[in-house]
Amino acid sequence: MKLTTVTNVSVDGVMQGLGGADEDRRGGFERGGWALPLFDGEAAAFVSQVYQRADAFLFGRRTYEIFAGYWAVLADPANPIASALNTRPKYVASSTLGDPQWADTTVLCGDLAAAIGELKAGPAGELQVHGSGNLVRWLLGNELVDEMILLVYPVVVGQGTRLFPDTGPDAALQLIDSRATPGGVTIQVYRPTGRPTYATGAAD
Repeated sequence: MKLTTVTNVSVDGVMQGLGGADEDRRGGFERGGWALPLFDGEAAAFVSQVYQRADAFLFGRRTYEIFAGYWAVLADPANPIASALNTRPKYVASSTLGDPQWADTTVLCGDLAAAIGELKAGPAGELQVHGSGNLVRWLLGNELVDEMILLVYPVVVGQGTRLFPDTGPDAALQLIDSRATPGGVTIQVYRPTGRPTYATGAAD
């Protein structure tokens, strides 16, 4: 099973609180809701298509709880995102979540790398990770990501949690698709290809 990460980020890499003003105020974050004004019809159609192709979902605990608080109660089979999330298996990487209420949820604890490796070794399909910044960074560091989708919004948020911290694992990426929506959201699809190659000599 292919593991795909899907992340919405600002130009300066912020992924915190994109959906609403009160979605995630950790660290005194006061600029929530920065993505919605820029989320145009073409971006929405792309995201809907991505959700529809998922065979299962993998979340970190915080993103899982945000999604469960919204999508689990949106019982609308005509909504492609709600339909996908409410009818397909969901896995949560958490050592503290004890009794998930969202149907068809399995908590992964203990040896996370082994658990995800077992999922990836299953039948062909796609395991998607939406949001879940800490988990995405861990997956990249453990070379478990097969495809990375970034939706980059034309805004500099200037504060908040970023997808990539100042220090972390490095990765080379192959660009396999890129497009821009009328509202200026750039959609970039990458395939990790190992570690980057660094120059060894002085520049001319």
